[in-house]
Amino acid sequence: MMLFALKLLLAHFIGDFVLQPKHWVEDKLQKKGKSKYLYFHMGVHVLILLLLLQFQHLGAIAVIVATHYLIDLGKLHLTNPKNYRWLFVVDQVLHLLVLCGVLYWVYPFKIDFAQIFDEKALLLITCLIFVSYVSGIIMRMLLAPYIDEVAKSDEPDEGGSLKNAGTYIGMLERLFVFGFILMQQWAAIGLLIAAKSVFRFGDLNKGKNRKLTEYVLIGTLLSFGLAILSGIGYLYLSNQL
Repeated sequence: MMLFALKLLLAHFIGDFVLQPKHWVEDKLQKKGKSKYLYFHMGVHVLILLLLLQFQHLGAIAVIVATHYLIDLGKLHLTNPKNYRWLFVVDQVLHLLVLCGVLYWVYPFKIDFAQIFDEKALLLITCLIFVSYVSGIIMRMLLAPYIDEVAKSDEPDEGGSLKNAGTYIGMLERLFVFGFILMQQWAAIGLLIAAKSVFRFGDLNKGKNRKLTEYVLIGTLLSFGLAILSGIGYLYLSNQL
């Protein structure tokens, strides 16, 4: 079953990403169902599936390609400049659900929800939510007294800043730290701190804004500290279960 699932997933990745040039995508968005590249795209999927599955499971291949065509056609007609990002996510989720359905059709399997929602799984989910979202809110509360002061002393940034970039950077760095602790890779945490220091504090030093530098330093230490405590707490609690 695993080999079959990997072949389906590999075929999807190659067909949807590796062998789909940008000009195909642009032509499909412009001409929708009239684009020849939509049918080239389906042909690529057929060929890859036939090769990987060695011309077996022809019914499964027909279902995958037919549903892929309908999903892509619907996406093309619904896509606009405002919704193309989340439609991409919906498109990929639907494709993967089809692959899961085909996998179940060929190799029926059971999902043990008792194992998915056991104590260790729920503990991991709780820690991940704390590290990614809750920690960010805690940091904003702790740093609130300094925000106005830093804003007043901050000089205009000629290059501007990406929207919500700081939030996403903080979430990613805490998730990385949490993951490194679970893998017992403490040296990697030091490497992550060093890498952030090179990129972030170099710019702050050029700006010669001491208050902003101190604010970012406090935020960084809080972020890493909360992630480290979460990782240690998870390891301790999971060993007690």
